[in-house]
Amino acid sequence: MYLMAPHELPVEPDFVREAVERGVRRLVLLSSRGVVEMRDERLLAAEALVSGSGADWTVVRPDWFDQNFDEGFFRPSVVAGELVLPLGDHVLGFVDADDIAAVAVRALTEDGHEGRTYELSGPELLSFPRALGLITEVTGLDVRFRGTADDYREVVPADLADAQVAAWEACGDSELTDTVERVTGRPPKDFRRYVEQAWEGGAWREGRR
Repeated sequence: MYLMAPHELPVEPDFVREAVERGVRRLVLLSSRGVVEMRDERLLAAEALVSGSGADWTVVRPDWFDQNFDEGFFRPSVVAGELVLPLGDHVLGFVDADDIAAVAVRALTEDGHEGRTYELSGPELLSFPRALGLITEVTGLDVRFRGTADDYREVVPADLADAQVAAWEACGDSELTDTVERVTGRPPKDFRRYVEQAWEGGAWREGRR
């Protein structure tokens, strides 16, 4: 069973317990990079739940998804031409959802992944200005980045902004991992290729100028 925590909600312990009682032998949990540093109690509880379930388990902790830019919560900002996040020049190992899925499939269908926590990154570390610059190079869209905490407080309530700024600062810069290639046998997709494929597929077209 591939398990994802509902948005901002915990994984229900009774659901996992009943799944195991009904014969589920293998659990793969989608978690996230930096859960320990950010003290993400919701995902830490989910990790503890699957590791104590009695089934074989694997935890997958990917870095920021590439698809946040064209399918997720960055998409409206990319289309509008401005993204505001208090991450400055921090570098991240943006990873493609296809690569995350490929690791999960291996963990679900092969032996040898039991009891492992896999940290996933793409093949390069990029700041948000560089990632948005690659989107501009490929698509011609002009996307401005505002990356200070004060910028963020202008668009998000102060109490929420302060908590998120503190969490992201605690997480710090990403580190590259070789997990995707080691588990799947092929290198992860780089960010430019992701942008090219997304653009070819029609992403952000309503924002073209």
